[in-house]
Amino acid sequence: MPFSLRGFLQGVREDLDAGLARDPASTSRLEMALASPGLHALWAHRVAHRIWHSSDAGKVPARLVSQMARSLTGVEIHPAAKIGKRLFIDHGMGVVIGATAEVGDDVMMYHGVTLGGRSMEPVKRHPTIEDGAVLGAGARIPGPVTVGAGAQVGANAVVVRDVPVLAVAVGVPATVRVPHERQSADLMYADPALWI
Repeated sequence: MPFSLRGFLQGVREDLDAGLARDPASTSRLEMALASPGLHALWAHRVAHRIWHSSDAGKVPARLVSQMARSLTGVEIHPAAKIGKRLFIDHGMGVVIGATAEVGDDVMMYHGVTLGGRSMEPVKRHPTIEDGAVLGAGARIPGPVTVGAGAQVGANAVVVRDVPVLAVAVGVPATVRVPHERQSADLMYADPALWI
């Protein structure tokens, strides 16, 4: 896909607005653009991802871009990872997203989240996070599991099996709770352990 300045600027604006909507401490797009390491890491990933897929010669330069972003932001995103629109990584520090991870649109991720692998084989070995999921601080999701759309993973949870759409996963290993007839907004307050 050829580079489009208009598309790039639209993506930046969407990222800034998503950050403002999810971070009550931020007061403006300018503040978000200048002071959000999660957004800086995301923007660096977009550059690295494009370089990664440009040619085989782009692999090393893409890794260098991602490692530079890691040293500046504390967020490590492999250039091959597939990241959707409007991902917001709050605080950023310690986030790791592996090479075969897939992150959907409108995902919220807190610091210390790991989307890691459980295999050394050249296969899909990292998680898939579907649209609108929320991953609490320190959550660990190793292997090719799926966190469903709108699902929530609690702080420090270790998810080793799929989490259904709109479910809540907490604990080590994570216990999955599937809500019955609840609106997704109510899930944010359904389990205090989600935010611990």
